[in-house]
Amino acid sequence: MDVTKTRKSEETRARILDTALTLFLERGFQETTMRAIADAAGVSVGNAYYYFESKEQLIQAFYARTHVEHVAASHDLLANAKSFADRLRGLMHTKIDTIEPYHQFAGVLFRTAADPQSPLHPLSAESAPVRDEATAIFAEALDGSTSRIPSDLRAELPRLLWLYHMGVVLFWIHDSSPGRRRTRRLVDGTVSLIASLVSLSANPLLRPLRKRALALLREMIPEAAPASA
Repeated sequence: MDVTKTRKSEETRARILDTALTLFLERGFQETTMRAIADAAGVSVGNAYYYFESKEQLIQAFYARTHVEHVAASHDLLANAKSFADRLRGLMHTKIDTIEPYHQFAGVLFRTAADPQSPLHPLSAESAPVRDEATAIFAEALDGSTSRIPSDLRAELPRLLWLYHMGVVLFWIHDSSPGRRRTRRLVDGTVSLIASLVSLSANPLLRPLRKRALALLREMIPEAAPASA
C-alpha cells in the first residue's frame, strides 16, 4: 500500500469535510451546494463526490468524527474509573469537551437534523452506524463498572443512556452560559440521580416495579431505524 497516497487521500477527505462544515455554518446546510464545497476546498466536483456522495454523507462523517474524538478522550477514564456513576459522569463531560468546538455549527445543523424524516436525524437509518458505536461506549461503561446492576436493566441501559446523552446534547445546543456551565451542572445532577436509581433497582423488593418500568420504556421509546442492508 502506498502510504504517501493514503495519507494524501485522508488529508483531502478531511479538507473537504472541514470546508463543508465552514460553509454550512456560513450559508446554512440547504443553501450550500457540493460544487461550492468543492470549489472552496480546491478540488473538482467529481473528486468531492468521490469522497462524499452527498451533503448528508458529509454530516454523517461529522458525526463519526465527533464520536472518534469522544472515544479517544474517554480512553483513560474508562481504563481507571470503577463506579458506574464516575464512568458515566466522565463520559458525559468528555462528550461536552469534545463537541464544544462545534457548538455554533451544531445550532445550524439542528434545524435540519431535528426533522424526524431527515436522514440526519439521530434515529434515522443513515445514522445507525454512529448511533450503534455511540451506544457501545455506554455498554463499555457498564461492563467495566463495579456497580451491581440487574441483568434485565443492564441489557436495556446502553440504549437508554444513549437517549439520555442525546437529551443532554440538545440542552447543550441551546445553552448560552459561559463554558456551558448549565450543561455541566445538568450532567452532574442527572448522573447522580441515574446512579441512585440504578443502585436502588437491585433491591429485590423493587423487582416488580423495575419490570413494569422496563416494559413501559420498551413500549414507549421508539425503536431506532435499522441500517439499510
